[in-house]
Amino acid sequence: MTVTRAIGTACNKVILLIVRRLAISKIHPNVLTFIGLLINILAAVLFARGLFLSAGLVVIGAGLFDMVDGRVARETNRVTRFGGFFDSVLDRYSDLALLIGLLVWYGSINRPFYVVLTAVVMMGSVMVSYTRARAENTIPSCKVGFMERPERVVLLILGALLDRVAPALWVLAVLSNLTVAHRMIFTWQEAKRLEEAQLRSVPAQQSRES
Repeated sequence: MTVTRAIGTACNKVILLIVRRLAISKIHPNVLTFIGLLINILAAVLFARGLFLSAGLVVIGAGLFDMVDGRVARETNRVTRFGGFFDSVLDRYSDLALLIGLLVWYGSINRPFYVVLTAVVMMGSVMVSYTRARAENTIPSCKVGFMERPERVVLLILGALLDRVAPALWVLAVLSNLTVAHRMIFTWQEAKRLEEAQLRSVPAQQSRES
């Protein structure tokens, strides 16, 4: 067994233990989701004060709630359509809260360029989610692109812990918006393919009817 796999196995056992304890406590999964949001808001306050290391550690704590709420829902047979929707909405609030904290920090130290850069990251973060949700009203699935929420959160955590938030923002700004572009191109290609297949099926159906 490799070191990486051993660490992953150990972490998974810890998470399973936490999930079982939470399931026994009968706490509602949506409450766990909401607690995760509150912890991210605390991290946003720390970002706004320039306490990046502390903020990064707090985001890791919030991530724990993000990992266990769905598992607790499955463990307690409380998986609902609204639960998935609620989790997704609060994830967006969490993401934006963290970036608002950085907006406040860069504004307070008079760094307008990084205020704009953070705003671009916010735009990309929202649009990555929106393009997938909107695309899947048109095509069956749109999961292409690298910069999903877990990758964005990990990059922000690494930037905070290593005191390299500015480079992390550059990576997030570029890759998030590239992911949006990728999803737009993929959706265009898939929609065109589906429309062409539909047009080909019409003459075939008419010939069978005749």
